[in-house]
Amino acid sequence: QELQAQNLEVPPNCPNPRYHGECHMNMLRKMQASFSWDWGLAAPSMGIWKTVALEYYDVALIRDVDVAMTKNDTHWNMDLRVFMDCAGQHDFYAELTFYAVELLKNPVIISDHTKIPISYKAPVIMFQLAFPIDEVTLWWPNGYGEQKLYPLHFSLKAWWDAGGTSLRSKTISKKSIRIGFRTIELVEEPVSEGSGNTFYFKVNGKEIFMKGSNYIPSHILPEYSLDANRLGHLLHSAKSAHQNMIRVWGGGIYESDYFYDLADSYGILIWQDMMFACAMYPATDSFLSSVRKEILQNAQRIAHHPSVAIFATNNENEVAIAQNWYGTLEERYKTEYRKLYVATVVHELKAVGHSDRPDPLVSSPSNGKESIKDNYISDNPQDPNYGDVHFYDVFKDGWNPSIYPRPRFASEYGFQSIPSMTAWHRSMNEDDNLNDLIEHRQHHPLGMLAITTLVRQHFPLPLPEDVNYLEALAYFSQLTQAMATKVETELYRSLRNTEHRTMGALYWQLNDVWVAPSWSAIDFYGNFKLLHYWSKEFLAPTSIVALLDSKTNSLNVSLICDLFEVDTYGLQVSMNVYKWTQLYPKDTKTWPVTLVPNGVQYDKVIPIDDIISGEFTKQNSFVEFVLHRSNNLVLARTFYFPTTFNSVQAVKDPELDLEVRNTFCRTTENVKLNSFSLALTSKYPAIFVYIELLLEDRTDISTYKLSKNGFMLTSGSCVVHLEFESKKCVKLKRSDLNLMTVNQFLKV
Repeated sequence: QELQAQNLEVPPNCPNPRYHGECHMNMLRKMQASFSWDWGLAAPSMGIWKTVALEYYDVALIRDVDVAMTKNDTHWNMDLRVFMDCAGQHDFYAELTFYAVELLKNPVIISDHTKIPISYKAPVIMFQLAFPIDEVTLWWPNGYGEQKLYPLHFSLKAWWDAGGTSLRSKTISKKSIRIGFRTIELVEEPVSEGSGNTFYFKVNGKEIFMKGSNYIPSHILPEYSLDANRLGHLLHSAKSAHQNMIRVWGGGIYESDYFYDLADSYGILIWQDMMFACAMYPATDSFLSSVRKEILQNAQRIAHHPSVAIFATNNENEVAIAQNWYGTLEERYKTEYRKLYVATVVHELKAVGHSDRPDPLVSSPSNGKESIKDNYISDNPQDPNYGDVHFYDVFKDGWNPSIYPRPRFASEYGFQSIPSMTAWHRSMNEDDNLNDLIEHRQHHPLGMLAITTLVRQHFPLPLPEDVNYLEALAYFSQLTQAMATKVETELYRSLRNTEHRTMGALYWQLNDVWVAPSWSAIDFYGNFKLLHYWSKEFLAPTSIVALLDSKTNSLNVSLICDLFEVDTYGLQVSMNVYKWTQLYPKDTKTWPVTLVPNGVQYDKVIPIDDIISGEFTKQNSFVEFVLHRSNNLVLARTFYFPTTFNSVQAVKDPELDLEVRNTFCRTTENVKLNSFSLALTSKYPAIFVYIELLLEDRTDISTYKLSKNGFMLTSGSCVVHLEFESKKCVKLKRSDLNLMTVNQFLKV
């Protein structure tokens, strides 16, 4: 009504028609993605979706606690703030008892306010403590050390009368949290080479390359996003794939306390967007009043978590204005942008501001602190020399490293794929047409071109009228997504010690809200797409990268090491050249190498013509690079394919065989953990072996895990381990497994 009275619009009024969505999402402070997105359905919630509790108190109770820390040469200095809610409209008195059983022998009693009243307008108790450095164990991100957490407990007695307490005038409340001792910095300093500023995080004084993904709500219905099993599975999956940061995206929700507790335990740092995304928003008094409460409540609730690394006030709203996505050339949109995000959101975040915490980012992508010079709206918020970038380009070859920017930090990038046929069949009605269902759920404005363009560049995708078209499309789309994301991530990781100083790679996106074409690495049911299986290797602490430089027609071989300490004894790289017609390499060259702790060793630049020559052609051969020790212990491997799979020649039927062996079943937490060994044999190289557990008729099995998937089988045999939980011990047959290779789609 305020906007209508002024004849003002706040675009976009409605989403792209391809989204099949609901209008005016930006008018309501609800999950923005629930009105539809290019990866999700429209299902806006109504009413209260969180747990309702009745609180009865006379005076005041503890609502949230914030703990921030600084470190000097001898001590950790802890700044504690206890935020309270007050029941009345006048000041009150209180005594706070603080327990830290692993840090202090005795509780600390804060009695300052037994005589000095606390203002009901801003009820907070602040105090400081110091702990010797040698008595504290540090908290580290995943892959860098322990995630030691210390329990803290707060007990508050509050009363009205300055003369003291009485039974009827006293309120007692308690709060327990866990904290980790760590420092975190966002370093934005002028670079020594070229132009621009750095943009990287230091944790406990160490530079950390941030590698991970973007996180959307775990369910489109927000009440189900609190499910502990679903959250646990997603975050543990991120941890097991070596992710040390995930970005909680600004079109979702502020996640539950349990979510941040898990992130603390798993060492996953959180880039926390505030919940504004891809739209302009009102700057009316009533809207801003609501936003102030929203930001303050959530910031005070989560800021103490060691996993929370940084806040950003919105997703893509600065770049939307700069690039005029929604017809917002009028100056008022810039004025309202600054009023909402700078004067309101950033201002409220100051409530948890601290010298040891990075200042909030005003947007993502942005030019970081450089955007201050542009009054927070830069002409090019995607400048690769500053801040962070988002990058998408569906029409270029995602397998080619040359198409990607050389940014300081890539906080969003990715490619679409289609979930497995099993996932589709589990979600269909009997009268659904699968082709129509996929087309309807593809919300990308470009439709299926967003997927098929890249697939057809590299694989022999059957025609839509062919019987095996959809199965091939799901398989090939997951391969192209995995390879493109691998190439882009490896490029960013390899640029760490160059003049580009790239120090972060968070791909889009970790999870999904339904069965549909999307960018996710894990499908709606929790099963891994090939991207997630592959990410365990391309995000591994020690990796070997071989990327094509198309300008020089050569391979840049880099050795990446995230470890602070490394044993370099006996390290070697072997380059194995294979022919498609036979197992085992036809030619091998081996050389000694070293690793740079917490850095990149730029090992070799090898001309393609030095590898592919003589009996080897781009069509009949491929190359494997293996990082190993002199005792042949393999640390990492990668492959280079000199041409597309549309162009390879002499590929043979691998005569692949699979046998289910070593069945094992044990009871754990009232379910049966079923484990199997799958023995595979092959007579010829098998290209990207894909194994799928068929679940259509198995309602008691939701998710399963393989030890690897989508892999090259070049040695004649291997064993893949399969695990899943069920209500009973399952007897698995070969017919319960679908086995695919690229070979079967080629002319052999």
